[in-house]
Formats: sequence, structure tokens, C-alpha cells
Amino acid sequence: MQKVTSYFRAIRRSMLASLLAGAALSAHASCTRPMNVPLSPIGLSVIANGDTVSGVYPDVLRTAGTREGCNFEFSVVPRARLSAMFDAGKADLLIPASKSARRDEHGIFVPLIFGRAMVISLASDRAPIRSAQDLLDRRDLKVALVRGFDFGDAYQKLVKELSSQGRVFLDTDVVSVARLMQSGNADVTIMAPSILAGAIQAEPRTPGLLEKLRYEPIDELPWSDSGAYISRTSLNETDRNALRELLERSAKSGAIWNAFQRYYPAGVLSGSIRPR
Repeated sequence: MQKVTSYFRAIRRSMLASLLAGAALSAHASCTRPMNVPLSPIGLSVIANGDTVSGVYPDVLRTAGTREGCNFEFSVVPRARLSAMFDAGKADLLIPASKSARRDEHGIFVPLIFGRAMVISLASDRAPIRSAQDLLDRRDLKVALVRGFDFGDAYQKLVKELSSQGRVFLDTDVVSVARLMQSGNADVTIMAPSILAGAIQAEPRTPGLLEKLRYEPIDELPWSDSGAYISRTSLNETDRNALRELLERSAKSGAIWNAFQRYYPAGVLSGSIRPR
């Protein structure tokens, strides 16, 4: 009789363990289908080698997806095409991204870190640039930007004004901008220093450029939220909620900041990226 009682106790313990495990899994809603996530190379945050992607954000998404039951299908596209795909509802996630009114029309923003775009140029003895107006007044400085980049409404306004002066070169990726600066065909760019530094570190055709860069924060581009946009149109409510919860947990757990620290030297992150 004692053996029978022990047997049923073991059965009850096993059933209870299964129920608890099921409850833990249900607390993290899984995705109902694979998530379509096109990516564009951006420093060490997204690294593309052919169709293979790595870097801060692919690593974080893969790890969190395995844990929470979301499968991410990555592809590599230019940044401008990525933005257009997201606006058209052909991408489930736009990452990384800065918050802007234009993007709010198409997606739900999830803040992950704090970032700051700066005016970046080759070191020189010219007068410092401390504001957008300073840059607009320096009509001799040619500005190279990545098509599709968006660091918020103030950035878009500045780019529009610079373009009206005929001073802007738009290129497809960060490495191309770095090479324009190295060759002297462009004097200035505007982006987060970590983005440019990461691209230069991975690019053998820009030797010695990183050590020559000058970083200047301007009043109109303060610290702001950087994160991801979840599509309002391509996803059902279950998947939108699952993605939002996955991203929020990744930020709160420190996983995203830890990934930045793994990929980037501390000196590159200073003044450019910081945890929430």
C-alpha cells in the first residue's frame, strides 16, 4: 500500500511540474508565424556577410526568439528599401530605429536604448559646430548621409534644409559615406558615432580613418530613444503583443546593452549609446 501511495504522489508531483512549466511558457506569448525582418548593415549593430547576419540586434533577436517561441527570418536590403518595405507593410519589424512622427504612422515604437546622433567630420582646426544653424551657415562643408536614415524630426528638418542648399550626398550605406569622407569628397556626416565607428572597424578600405574623426554634438540632436518599430499592418494583435513583450524584456534584462558592450569598444559607446 505504501508503494502505491508513493507512486501516486510521484504522479501528482509530475503533473504539478508540468502545469507549472506550462504556466511559465504561457506567460511569454509565442509568435503565430515566422517574423519577416529585413535588415540593413549598420555598424556592428547589424553585420551582413552575404545573406548571413550577425551583430547586436540579430544576436539579441535570435536568443530571445529561441527562449520565447518566435522565429525571425532575416534578409539583407539597403536601408532606404528597408524603410520603404516597412512603410508598405512588407516588414514586420524595423530595427534599429529612432522614433519619429513619420514612422509612428506605420508602426508601434518600442524604446530599447538611448542614442545620440552627432555631426562627424575629419579632425581640423575649423571653428566648432554647436547647432544646426552653425552647420547651415558653413556652406563650404559638403554633407554625406545614408539614404533612409532617420534620427527624428529635427534631423529630417536639418537634412531638408541642407538639401535645399545643394550640399547633400546621399549614399546607400555607412561604408560608402566613410569612403567619401576619407577621399575628401565629403566633409561631414550626421549619425550616431557608434554606427560610423563600427562600419569603419569592419572595413579594410578605410585604414586609419577612425582615429581622425571629430565628434560634435549639436543642440537640435539631443539624447533620444532608439529602438524598434513593430508593424501596425502586417501583424495580428497576438504577434504585435508578443514582439513588444519580447523586446521590452530584452531591454529590461540588460541583454541589449550587454550585446553592445560585447561588440563595441567602450570608447566608441561613450557619448553615443547608453542603456535605458
